[in-house]
Amino acid sequence: MKTIFERRSIRKYTEEEVSDEIVKKMLKAGMAAPSAGNAQTWEFVVIDEDEIIEKIPDIHPYSQMVTEASKVILVCGNIAREKFEGLWVQDCSAATQNILLEATSNNLGAVWLGVYPVKERVNGIKKLLGLPENLIPFSLIPFGYPAEEKKIIDRYDESKIHYNKNIK
Repeated sequence: MKTIFERRSIRKYTEEEVSDEIVKKMLKAGMAAPSAGNAQTWEFVVIDEDEIIEKIPDIHPYSQMVTEASKVILVCGNIAREKFEGLWVQDCSAATQNILLEATSNNLGAVWLGVYPVKERVNGIKKLLGLPENLIPFSLIPFGYPAEEKKIIDRYDESKIHYNKNIK
């Protein structure tokens, strides 16, 4: 629960580099996510070349922070591995959340930037990285050591809880 509550969307980073060891832990966390039919439809692209990172804000209008990040992980769905059509989105959502939680547990800041289902973003990222047809860009996760601090927020709301047929 501590890591869940401490995870916040962090968009400002220091210049300190994140080690390959921590990046591997984040990728392992992503691959530990549940998936429909255990298809494990996710694939990951670690982006650390400045010339690529600098082009991302031209494709994704809310991604200016990527240029400050140590690295960026792109989570993709491999539709060739689907067992149940369309559920790759849930697989990639779970993988993205696991990566964010692992980043937090390593004292990193990160943010989930949605790519899919916005066609311009999907097509732009596919073209930028030369992705094959079967890989669908799902989310971008810029991360690094945080240069901002955010307070923990308790979002628990009883009005959003329903039991059985007692839905109002």
